[in-house]
Amino acid sequence: MLIADAVHIWREPSGEYHVAWQASHPGTQVTVEALSGQRKVSAHYQYDRFMARISGLSPASRHTFRLRDQHGTEVLACERRLGMQGTPNFRDFGGYPAANGHRVKWGCLFRSGQLSQLSDQDVDLFASLGIDLVCDFRRLEEQQGDPSRLPAEGPPRVASLPITPGSNARFFEEADAGARMQGPAAMFDFMLEINRDFVEDQTDTYARMFREILDVEDARVLVHCAAGKDRTGFAAAIILLALGVSRDWVMRDYMLTRQFFQPHREIERLKRKYAMYDVPTEAVLPMLEVHEDYLERALGLIERKYASVDAYLSSALAVGPAERAELQARYLQAG
Repeated sequence: MLIADAVHIWREPSGEYHVAWQASHPGTQVTVEALSGQRKVSAHYQYDRFMARISGLSPASRHTFRLRDQHGTEVLACERRLGMQGTPNFRDFGGYPAANGHRVKWGCLFRSGQLSQLSDQDVDLFASLGIDLVCDFRRLEEQQGDPSRLPAEGPPRVASLPITPGSNARFFEEADAGARMQGPAAMFDFMLEINRDFVEDQTDTYARMFREILDVEDARVLVHCAAGKDRTGFAAAIILLALGVSRDWVMRDYMLTRQFFQPHREIERLKRKYAMYDVPTEAVLPMLEVHEDYLERALGLIERKYASVDAYLSSALAVGPAERAELQARYLQAG
């Protein structure tokens, strides 16, 4: 039988969709239908891999799919990673199960990396999403050097929420020196320190993120930074936790970046950005990778310092019972 919470859909920049599922029995037969009303949509099934490839859908909008097995089980699911040509890690972080039988709504909460290289097709797709608010966590020099490319008509409100780990350039100088002398282990430790910094020194910024979201009625929100994995990963995590999503599902969303963000493709850009030209590639890689340990460092510190996520949200980020109730009313639906 088809397992409802094990359906995963993503789009390639080429426009081809991958639909993956899990079932309780290896002989389960699944059909996939795009609910777009378009004709000439083709589907190629790989039952041995529990996958299908769908092509022929319009690239200018996102799509919902119905999966049905031979027992009559049906699952409706949206694409999680949208196939942007100019930013590889643009995805919806809705659809997850939350507390009390609820589920995070699709099409309201998005996360991504930089938006400066969006193609014309990307901008059209972005416009179709109806995003009201963009929270940009890039440092000011990043925002100014690589300005976002957004729809000209009805552009979203942009909240500049710059996060510099350690609040100064010395943080990166120490990472550079450590990578030169100690290799990947030093950079891995540096990334753990960045995630500690999110909890201890960036509370004002993440508190403002929640204020910005709550200030726009029923806002469809995009949170993003340069790669869409660290500053953005923590932002998405605490939003999901505020909505009552379990830590396990929060970590699953966090780790999806491994599927869509390819560190080796970003090495040269990163070395230019931080003037690490002569640092060995293997010493830099942990800065571009995603590991459970990174987010665990932040979540573990929250539990030690504040006793619980609820206490952290309330006392550090001013997201108390009333604010959480408002967020849940907006972004949750009956499961």
